[in-house]
Amino acid sequence: MQNFVYKNPTEILFGRGMIAKIATRVPSSAPVLFLYGGGSIKRNGVYDQVKSALKKHRVVEFAGIEANPLYETCLRAVDVVKREHINFILAVGGGSVLDAGKFIAAATCFTGADPWDILRSGGDGVKAALPVGTVLTLPATGSEANGNSVISRRTTQEKLPFTSNHSFPVFSVLDPETTFTLPQKQVRNGVVDAFAHVMEQYMTYPADAPLQDRLAESVLQTLVEVGPMTLAEPRNYEARASFMWSATLALNTLISCGVPQDWATHMIGHEMTAFYGLDHAETLAIVMLGVWQHKLAQKNAKLEQYGRRVWNVTSAEAAIAKTEAFFNSIGMLTCLGAYKISAEDAAAKVSARFAERKVVFGEHGDIGPDAAAAILRLRA
Repeated sequence: MQNFVYKNPTEILFGRGMIAKIATRVPSSAPVLFLYGGGSIKRNGVYDQVKSALKKHRVVEFAGIEANPLYETCLRAVDVVKREHINFILAVGGGSVLDAGKFIAAATCFTGADPWDILRSGGDGVKAALPVGTVLTLPATGSEANGNSVISRRTTQEKLPFTSNHSFPVFSVLDPETTFTLPQKQVRNGVVDAFAHVMEQYMTYPADAPLQDRLAESVLQTLVEVGPMTLAEPRNYEARASFMWSATLALNTLISCGVPQDWATHMIGHEMTAFYGLDHAETLAIVMLGVWQHKLAQKNAKLEQYGRRVWNVTSAEAAIAKTEAFFNSIGMLTCLGAYKISAEDAAAKVSARFAERKVVFGEHGDIGPDAAAAILRLRA
């Protein structure tokens, strides 16, 4: 197990009725930016609960955050924050709204010439940020309990992540009842997203970290168990609660402590969303299987362990097949052809983007332009 420093300052308010608690978590003197996406929070009652909780605060609303939050939209929100002298951001929605809130909070305090440099640097340019609280309505990204954010730029067809200790939410409300009315596709995406997050921190090589492995495997097993259940029974509170908590634990920095990480799947997937508009989880389901196939020898030991412990199979190949079958069973497609995307076209575009940025990923730092192209060709 490698050396590590663990820090997670986010307070989690979990369970029914917890939205009301934000009244005591947001400073009474703080003008608040109430950030959200489309109209779903008005249809499911979350909007009214938030407004009630903040009835004694000065609140400025900003709606319209996209499913892949756009840099251009976020900059408009930054202008509002500065004009209205906002000093607290409440992001209400799924991971995209939360990610936007984190970027807006960082960009507001950014002193450089171009806020896009926050993304270009991966977060190194973030020296301060406004405080952010969140109300999560779509379990998936884990953004409610980490310092990560992913932002897209329409004009350049780019999608880049950043992370910063300044970007952890100060609190996050997780009420499973806010997920009852989610479309099936979004729930499916959330299950796959959380599953892939665990795998980026687990599916590498043995690192003498048995507890970290068991923690990761327990989240995977829970997702396998409750994922289909929460799709079949949308108002099953216990299933939704387990799903929601699993998605948080998948990327709240806990299971990554002291172990190597991969993240090639996400980096390739981000480019696929930027070029083709696929949902984030849709790219992960395709690319992750290709990464495992391409790196079968290097990942063999962990694939076999995962197969034994999660699926009761004995080979790496069988573990991959079981994973693909699980994704398919919850309605997730796993090949580029299913989306009418040419594997050769995708390979050329993504490898060119990797070459342009001179980047490599993977636990061994050996997934660069050529490997990314090979991975995508495997998922034709």
